[in-house]
Amino acid sequence: MQPVTRVELLDHVGTAFDSGPASRDTLLAAAAASHARPDVITLLHRLPDRDFRRVRDLWEELADVPVGT
Repeated sequence: MQPVTRVELLDHVGTAFDSGPASRDTLLAAAAASHARPDVITLLHRLPDRDFRRVRDLWEELADVPVGT
């Protein structure tokens, strides 16, 4: 099984930041709308229930996620 990477995660949730900060629920909705694989959804559920001002804020919570393959 291929691990989720930051690049893959960004592909699925990047648009969630188009109109400002994004909550965990907003990120989950964006991932679902972009047909993210279940591993991406599971990873997003690890995030605390708060607003993230920009994509880089995700990496503080998901420091163990590799950049790419």
